[in-house]
Amino acid sequence: MNTPITFDNLEVGYDIPALPGMPESEIQTPCLVVDLDALERNIARMREFCSGAGVRHRAHAKMHKSVDVALYQIKLGKACGVCCQKVSEAEVFARSGVRDILVSNEVRDPLKIDRLVQLPRLGTRTAVCIDDSENVADLSGAAVRHGTEIEVLVEIDCGGNRCGVASGKPAVDLAKAVARAPNLVFAGLQAYQGAAQQVHDYAERKAMADKAISRVRETVDMLKAEGLACNTVSGGGTGTYHFDGNSGVYNELQCGSYAFMDAAYKRIKDKNGNPISEFANALFILCSVMSHAKADKAIVDAGLKVQSVDSGLPVVFGRDDVEYIKCSDEHGAVADPNGALKVGDKLRLVPGHCDPTCNLHDWYVGVRGGRVQTLWPVSARGKIY
Repeated sequence: MNTPITFDNLEVGYDIPALPGMPESEIQTPCLVVDLDALERNIARMREFCSGAGVRHRAHAKMHKSVDVALYQIKLGKACGVCCQKVSEAEVFARSGVRDILVSNEVRDPLKIDRLVQLPRLGTRTAVCIDDSENVADLSGAAVRHGTEIEVLVEIDCGGNRCGVASGKPAVDLAKAVARAPNLVFAGLQAYQGAAQQVHDYAERKAMADKAISRVRETVDMLKAEGLACNTVSGGGTGTYHFDGNSGVYNELQCGSYAFMDAAYKRIKDKNGNPISEFANALFILCSVMSHAKADKAIVDAGLKVQSVDSGLPVVFGRDDVEYIKCSDEHGAVADPNGALKVGDKLRLVPGHCDPTCNLHDWYVGVRGGRVQTLWPVSARGKIY
């Protein structure tokens, strides 16, 4: 299991950004802050949805890369396990007590395959995705060599135009190859429509999800006609979970960003044209004003090295009088037309894209009621291979 953190030999400002009990105003910046109340509400809401829809939730750990958050999702959110994208990520979670892991990606390199097929030795149910028949022989050979068994999901292209074999007959043929292979178990389908997740318009997003669901349903029906049990149909994300979860086709959702929420996901609309509201912002980049030499502009200590801006600049949380407008390596420029800020003030920024932002940090500082309650390491930071 995950080893509890002790802070006896750690020093604030050198090793860690804060200590439990410290007021938020004393946290060293820039750093990642998690509002524990908001996180718990988000996890509970996803748990309630999945329970009502009769589907499992397999929380996507690539978003937070934290063993502590994953175990929180499993305990509080009743998640059946986690998704990882890389073998090195999966190893971190398996060694820390997560007992059900899907590598929701293709693994082709021989060394990575060799490591993957050894995960069951840790007592972890292990599954992986494929979209190529050559991968079947490689996985099977490695599993036979190590005396383990690996579950396999055939990934179908649901419209994301990334990984995945075509739906229908090509997917069925690949599933048959898996079913014949020693030490592999055909477990079902990986069907994630990534391109639909952050489409802002509700009707457009729904249309894309519906098209994907139709492809998945057709493939499931064809598998059944061939006598192949499709026990798992896994996919769905924060932007499409309600479509996928209520489809009657998917029985497992892979939502990840719902737990933290970022500025990009907060821009997508519900059916009434309003920003989605069921999940709250729970992750923030806490930063400090370090300069106010310009009367109408403050400079904060959160630049490119602490955040990803591929999905846009961060949003200043809870304020409409100031705006984050530009960043360089170490600095962020905040428009302050009314001179509301002063040196030393702290701001919470909602990152544009939480996943790559989290991978830049060593720690999450968990706060509740204005005080630090816990610190969680970003356990799988840098595990990208």
